[in-house]
Amino acid sequence: MRLRPAVPIAAAFAWTVVAAPSLPADKERHDPITQKIEQERKTLEQLKGKIEEKRKRADEAEKQRESILQSIQTLDERLLRYRQERQEIDRKLKKKDRELEELNAQLTSLRARIDARRDAILARLRVQYTEGRFGYLKALLGSDSYGDFQRRFQYLSAVSRREYEMMETYRADVARIEQAERQRAEARAGLAAYKASTERKLKEIWELQKEKRVLLAKITQQKESYDRAVEELERSAARVDGLLRELEQRRKAAAARPPAAAPAPRGFKGALPWPADGQVVSFFGRQKHPTFETYIQRKGIEIRTLEGSTIRAVMGGTVAYADWLKGYGLVIILDHANGFFSLYAHASKILVAVGERVEAGQTIGETGDTGMTGENTLYFELREGAEPVDPLLWLAKRP
Repeated sequence: MRLRPAVPIAAAFAWTVVAAPSLPADKERHDPITQKIEQERKTLEQLKGKIEEKRKRADEAEKQRESILQSIQTLDERLLRYRQERQEIDRKLKKKDRELEELNAQLTSLRARIDARRDAILARLRVQYTEGRFGYLKALLGSDSYGDFQRRFQYLSAVSRREYEMMETYRADVARIEQAERQRAEARAGLAAYKASTERKLKEIWELQKEKRVLLAKITQQKESYDRAVEELERSAARVDGLLRELEQRRKAAAARPPAAAPAPRGFKGALPWPADGQVVSFFGRQKHPTFETYIQRKGIEIRTLEGSTIRAVMGGTVAYADWLKGYGLVIILDHANGFFSLYAHASKILVAVGERVEAGQTIGETGDTGMTGENTLYFELREGAEPVDPLLWLAKRP
């Protein structure tokens, strides 16, 4: 019984042991230096949070930001796709036009046949009306003999069959003309739908062309954008140089084997066929920007052409490259296996594949406005090995 107070005494002792250290802590929390440190720690954490948030935003902006040349290529790819879709719609439109012409001719023929048969039926009805209801019977009863009766019966049976066939043919022609009318109505509806699709596609093409013109104008008028575009173009040009150097090394490595190539064109300097018809608007060599007073080195020439003009190989050779290249648009590179290469850029369509053998003058593509150009042009380079040469010294003189 005397041991009962031991529990509250132990509890009081335990509380004393636990509570005792808290006294200095309470005092430390109220210390000005401790409070300042705590405040600075919180401020630092907030600053770290803001820095992390800005870094994330910068990363997202960098991921979303496309290069100028990539933006142009994306627009070009969409333009080509829309143009192909428009061409497909135009093909369907022409097919519907032909279908309508055939239906109209068929309807004209059917109407002429129906008119002729209707006239024949009306004439026969007039005869039957004149003869009366018993005309056939009177003809049979007027027979002189059994043989005459049979002949008259056979004749009247044939006339009856012919009249029945005439009526059936007339009904069939009426059914055909009704079906042709329905088909023509459907063809007209399809024609109207295709025309509406063409107009929509043209509008999309015009909007994309406007967007590209705005982007090209920005590059031309803003120094920062221009410098960045030139820098990217130089990287693309370096890629071309690297590809041609690699091809040249392969050619030299295979020099021991007899080449299956066109003869060296040295005897043809000033006589090579032109890669496209048109006017030269940009020349080989060092060019000065009219606004920014900066210089770029052009490794080829630009020829202004009509949209969809043919691109022709200037010499026989093998297709070494046929694909997109930033800044250049759709590009074809030919290896002439005689130390020379030729490059054709800004194409709207490529008609050859890598590894394909082509002959001099063969059509290899169609001109367009892909890449860093706002009009239909062909950019053409001629390389001796990996070194560019002035194409105008090699192409035939024009009158």
